[in-house]
Amino acid sequence: MKNIIITIVVILLLGIGGYLLLGNSSETTYDGQSNQESQQVDEQSPEQDDAEENEEEISDQDYDNQSPLSVIGKSVEGRDIKAYHYGNGETEILFVGGIHGGYSWNTSLVAYELIDYFDENPQVIPENVKATVIPVLNPDGLEEIIGTADKFTTSQASDVSLSESIPGRFNSNDVDLNRNFDCDWQSVGTWQDREVDGGNEPFSEPESQAIKNYIEGANPQAVIVWYSSAGGVYSSSCHNGVLSETRDLTNTFADASGYTPFEEFNFYEITGDMVNWLAKEGIPAISVLLTTHEGIEWTKNRDGVEAILDYYAE
Repeated sequence: MKNIIITIVVILLLGIGGYLLLGNSSETTYDGQSNQESQQVDEQSPEQDDAEENEEEISDQDYDNQSPLSVIGKSVEGRDIKAYHYGNGETEILFVGGIHGGYSWNTSLVAYELIDYFDENPQVIPENVKATVIPVLNPDGLEEIIGTADKFTTSQASDVSLSESIPGRFNSNDVDLNRNFDCDWQSVGTWQDREVDGGNEPFSEPESQAIKNYIEGANPQAVIVWYSSAGGVYSSSCHNGVLSETRDLTNTFADASGYTPFEEFNFYEITGDMVNWLAKEGIPAISVLLTTHEGIEWTKNRDGVEAILDYYAE
């Protein structure tokens, strides 16, 4: 009987010992795996964080690179002169508004309307074309009259009389930017029946220098510049005759828009004109003059722009 009891006790002790041994082994294995996995996560976390940060930076960088916006220069007071780009073709067409700032604020509005149109209808840009829009070449002059150098609404400008807007025609050095380009440049230019400052020399102003640098770098195939107000499409030249392509652009825009085409602007003598400088450089360029200082005549200008894009489509 005693031997039986001893045997049972031994069996119980062996069983308890085995259970404890197996339990500790299992716990050790689980904890070891947990600690190892935890260590791997801790060791990988900084790398994963860096990877995520790099992915975000790359994503942001790609977005910036694909953004249609660039800054081509600064105004006298340091405001950005912005250009919006659409399409990836090799043939660049440049549209410019706001050279006379707050005096011709509707030329900036029609350019901003074109930007919205391109944003909403990218398919209108032919595959071989890149369309660039500079809505405000004279941001200081626009700021002085409208209170902003960025996009605005007609209501923001509705209370401004034409006479009140005249100071906004000039940049912050009181220079008429459309008298500061290198075609028949003079330090004293003419606007209607008054004298205006043409600057110290051609491209003396940061705004005209910015567009010069951009055009020399981008080498656009054609340039369309909005002014107001006379209601017509005007060819450019600088004593070298009207380029045949410029004549085609004048008639193409005029036929589509309903504006009257003109061989030249001859209401009064102008010096240092932007589109005439472009003609001197051999770049086809036209002036589109809106009919008034308030309306943007969007439908007419949209049709004209589309006709120009079609003209250059392959």
